[in-house]
Amino acid sequence: MRILQAPASVYVTSQCSKSRDAKFLNGCILQSAMLESLLSRRIVQRRVCLTRRCVNSISGKAASLDDDAASMLTREAESDVLKALSQIIDPDFGTDIVSCGFVKDLDVDDASGEVSFRLELTTPACPIKDVFEQKANEVVAALPWVKNVNVTMSAQPAKQIFAAQLPAGLQKISNIIAVSSCKGGVGKSTVAVNLAYTLAGMGARVGIFDADVYGPSLPTMVSPENRLLEMNPEKKIIIPTEYMGVKMVSFGFAGQGRAIMRGPMVSGVINQLLTTTEWGELDYLVIDMPPGTGDIQLTLCQVVPLTAAVIVTTPQKLAFIDVAKGVRMFSKLRVPCVAVVENMCHFDADGKRFYPFGRGSGSQVVEQFGIPHLFDLPIRPTLSASGDSGMPEVVADPQGDVAEVFQNLGVCVVQQCAKIRQQVSTAVMYDKSIKAIKVKVPDSNEEFLLHPATVRRNDRSAQSVDEWTGEQKLQYSDIPEDIEPEEIRPMGNYAVSIQWPDGFSQIAPYDQLQSMERLVDVPQPIPA
Repeated sequence: MRILQAPASVYVTSQCSKSRDAKFLNGCILQSAMLESLLSRRIVQRRVCLTRRCVNSISGKAASLDDDAASMLTREAESDVLKALSQIIDPDFGTDIVSCGFVKDLDVDDASGEVSFRLELTTPACPIKDVFEQKANEVVAALPWVKNVNVTMSAQPAKQIFAAQLPAGLQKISNIIAVSSCKGGVGKSTVAVNLAYTLAGMGARVGIFDADVYGPSLPTMVSPENRLLEMNPEKKIIIPTEYMGVKMVSFGFAGQGRAIMRGPMVSGVINQLLTTTEWGELDYLVIDMPPGTGDIQLTLCQVVPLTAAVIVTTPQKLAFIDVAKGVRMFSKLRVPCVAVVENMCHFDADGKRFYPFGRGSGSQVVEQFGIPHLFDLPIRPTLSASGDSGMPEVVADPQGDVAEVFQNLGVCVVQQCAKIRQQVSTAVMYDKSIKAIKVKVPDSNEEFLLHPATVRRNDRSAQSVDEWTGEQKLQYSDIPEDIEPEEIRPMGNYAVSIQWPDGFSQIAPYDQLQSMERLVDVPQPIPA
């Protein structure tokens, strides 16, 4: 019997095939295991990332909560400081210094107990700035958590309330003071110069303008090293001369001595000297007014926005008659007279006080015209001599009786100017919440409301009323009932300029505003 055998190659092939299948299977298993391991690793990594994100999120939220808590504590601390400072009342404005906007750059660190802030006053010559600083330190230091207080004193930058309407040289002057008598020989220039140097001694930046072209006094009363005015040829502006920190301009420094010219030419010269001078930043410009109430005086009052006037007189009745004319002129031009100085009113000898020129002129001016302050200047040989020597009396003898009178006058001028600026800047304002114009004319306790459309319809300019016939060109229906002013700016002490959406700029004098129909039913505030 023959036995058939399978070929060896077939067996070998089969064995090889099985071997390859096994290897492939093992490879697949290994690859699957590797994939599973990699997937498992990625899942773990993802879980770790998610965990980290969760932790970071919780940490971020915790940090945010810490920041919010710290911010809340800081706000509470700032509120405590402001509440403490609101106890300090400005005697001129009758309002606390926080409401006046004096507190600036408040920085509080409640953790360390450190508090710092700046008190920005209306003028560097503020007579009670040291009192403000002391009280501010005391009330803030009294807070239980405060360990250290740092108070810095400063003053608002010198700037006119209505700077945009002025020549460039006058735009950085805060207050312009006229010293006037309307009569020659009463000591007006002496008062002007000594007042200027008193204000400078109080810390203010001061200038003097000698407006008497016919008889300039400034070159005699002061002794600047440079006695000639200089002109900047490129800018075509006058550079004022300076003496002991006070800037000054006088026709006497123009190199031509006294003027011999007619009135209209004099007005032009004064206008040029005053408006083309580069005064820089000044807190007070004192104008030594020439005698009289004519063209020159009116030009000065109309060219520059006088903040206030100081009236100088002597005890004689004749002086009072002329001074009264000047006071009436300032009244018509809406320039408030804040003080009367009665010069050469008395002298002391043998323990007695003598009044060689009589008494009563100064007090009569005060009583008749309601000027609030009267200052008596005694007869002093040194006061006259200082005017001739070129050294003002308040500089030569800062502790004397005359210097004391001028110190009191300086304090009065500073306080009254601050009040006037505050009154003028807030005299006419638009309250958007009730859509009404609030009016409180300076030197008046009356406050009233006007509808914007009423104010616009009552314009009396040539655009609204025919100048020849008086016929009304602006019709009632031309003005929408819901018109609102875009801007209200003071114009001197007598009017405001109102800018309307139709491009019209209306000049509204206080007198006219007072005569308009008023709102009786006060509108309810419109929610924001």
